[in-house]
Amino acid sequence: MARGWKALVNMNQKNGFDCPSCAWPDPDGHRSRIAEYCESGAKAVAEEVMNKHTASPVLFQRYTIAELLQKTDLWLGQQGRLTQPMILRPGAQHYEAIGWEDAFRLIADQLNALESPNEAVFYTSGRTSNEAAFLYQLFVRMYGTNNLPDCSNMCHESTSVALAESIGLGKASVKYEDYEKADVIIIMGQNPGTNAPRMLTPLEQAKRNGAKIIAVNPLHEAGLLGFRNPQSPRDVLFGGEKMADLFLQVRINSDMALLKAMCKLLLEEEKKNATVDQPGKVLDKSFIETYTAGYEDFVKSLDQFELSDLAAQCGLTIAQIQEAVDLFKHTRKLIICWAMGLTQHRNSVQTINEVINLLLLKGSIGIEGGGASPIRGHSNVQGDRTMGIWEKPKPEFLDALKKTFNFEPPREHGYDVVKAVQAMHEGKAKVFFALGGNFAMAVSDTNYTAEALKKCKLTVHVSTKLNRSHFIHGETALILPCLGRTDRDRQASGEQFVSCESTTGVVAQSHGVVDPVVSTLKSEVAIIAELAKATLGNDPRASVDSLGRPSINWDALVGNYDLIRDLIEKVVPGFEQYNKKVRQEGGFYLPNGPRVREFKTPDGKAHFTINVPMHHELQPDELMLMTIRSHDQFNTTIYGNDDRYRGIHNERRVIFINADDMANLGLHEKQIVDLHSYYNGQTRTAHRFVVVPYHIPRGCAAAYFPETNVLIPIDSTAEKSNTPTSKSILITITPVAG
Repeated sequence: MARGWKALVNMNQKNGFDCPSCAWPDPDGHRSRIAEYCESGAKAVAEEVMNKHTASPVLFQRYTIAELLQKTDLWLGQQGRLTQPMILRPGAQHYEAIGWEDAFRLIADQLNALESPNEAVFYTSGRTSNEAAFLYQLFVRMYGTNNLPDCSNMCHESTSVALAESIGLGKASVKYEDYEKADVIIIMGQNPGTNAPRMLTPLEQAKRNGAKIIAVNPLHEAGLLGFRNPQSPRDVLFGGEKMADLFLQVRINSDMALLKAMCKLLLEEEKKNATVDQPGKVLDKSFIETYTAGYEDFVKSLDQFELSDLAAQCGLTIAQIQEAVDLFKHTRKLIICWAMGLTQHRNSVQTINEVINLLLLKGSIGIEGGGASPIRGHSNVQGDRTMGIWEKPKPEFLDALKKTFNFEPPREHGYDVVKAVQAMHEGKAKVFFALGGNFAMAVSDTNYTAEALKKCKLTVHVSTKLNRSHFIHGETALILPCLGRTDRDRQASGEQFVSCESTTGVVAQSHGVVDPVVSTLKSEVAIIAELAKATLGNDPRASVDSLGRPSINWDALVGNYDLIRDLIEKVVPGFEQYNKKVRQEGGFYLPNGPRVREFKTPDGKAHFTINVPMHHELQPDELMLMTIRSHDQFNTTIYGNDDRYRGIHNERRVIFINADDMANLGLHEKQIVDLHSYYNGQTRTAHRFVVVPYHIPRGCAAAYFPETNVLIPIDSTAEKSNTPTSKSILITITPVAG
């Protein structure tokens, strides 16, 4: 109780540690001293600080790999913290303990035995701190490859691509305080009540300040429709806010059609209010003329679409869309938020560009209370990319590495997640190293991904707890236990802190507050440094090692993380005086061009783009399936088998279907069915799901991931971003006999 309470009261505080779950920003000003966290964050911390029960070597002696594979994800997570490096040798049935030095030597030997550095893949989870991420990419590029896939490839890569194209920066253009200053907030393809519960607090404040909220989602979600803040006496006594003023229940992947209809209606409203000498007051013509390009072509492109067709495509009436437009047509203070519901389709990049088209029409970029707000899913996933975790590094970033560290970084683009899996499957990649994450369960096409990992010579996972990926392994497998966010990190110069970046671009320090469960754990920084020393050579006095590769005093960097931040300052723009600014209470905002109407596109303008909605023609027996989270999970981490906001208890293998579709398909409630997807002549099947009638549009269905990842083909991805199409899977359903 003492450990747990100490951790919880310090989570997301200005001198505490950053929640290991989502990347929602902390308030710039006042923070609750009672609980500046949500239920998911509390569950994550509870599992991390647990010290009475650990996944020690005894656990691995008790269970074979085959037996552990039969355990549920919930059971695996409940076994407690990993305590010692473990190895699974070729042909063995049990993991066994191994010393740290032997583990690093084994990895180094395998890496240095490869014919090319490009035969190794170095994956990163968003949990990784800025300091660890920077050292990791530095080591990997010194080793000689850009094979740095990360979890961004599977979630907001479409956002990064689209925003970079249209406004010159793949990040949110809003600050935390903008939510409370907005007049209208549109939430698209996101369920804040489950995926970012702390977001409900500024949304509630925005409502009390007079803002209107429009929710756009195929599913009725409790967190979108109402909210009672458990920390507010007012809410507890008198009830909370009805969150959504308008709920637009769109069909899966019809968001672009909705956005285009909104743009057409805005143009019509502008014409109604305009005169010969005076433009209307709906569009921000001054902003458009000064800061944008492509407006005339965009307006002309809208002529090819009929409002009635667009409305029918998204399953709404023109009147419903007009009602939404009426809420924001006379204000610039418009924020549009989105998450996976927009980013994981074939046309996701184009859909997000259409979000920007709407904001540009309104002049809602670069003002208080307005802007683009992608909601990142994993803590510091954005910071990792800022630190250089990217398979497609920009030339100027590589030039800065070359200047600072006196080596020539590889320039050839590396593998993203999908390409890495394909490379492993084809035998082109033979070593897989994961800094955090549950790779096998997070990636699409589960069986194909498992086959790919099993073809590796070596798989390595740096982890705090057990997950299923530890048992889907290469010829040799290693598990390296590391410190978590809550753990005190003591090094040669004393106790260290790390830093993380929130979804709004705030970089703040994160201090562990409890003693590690065992003394054998190493920090991610220390693990990376030891691996670099073993692989690249260990003579800090030499400028290069025996193979001509540069040498760095890795021990000094581990001993004092300020030295790492000094290096980051030299390489990454926006981190000037890093050690000073990160010690400011609450951290500091990184430079953000769109926030001040500076667009780092080739011509310095924000760009209107021309995009065409996709039409999904369903056969009578087909449904469009989207994957979702339950309330009792965070990404692939399962905290329980309930989803109380949707009325599900003690079960995860469920499929939500419209009652009329159930009748059409001859299905009944709680029937057991198999789900099938078809792609390029192959059939994929997810077995034994329970049918649940739900308020979802006709032709649409939803089910939890990772259970349905098996249905998503590895090569079914979004254009330009290569993100798996986890939110638009064509399926058929067959009843299970008996």
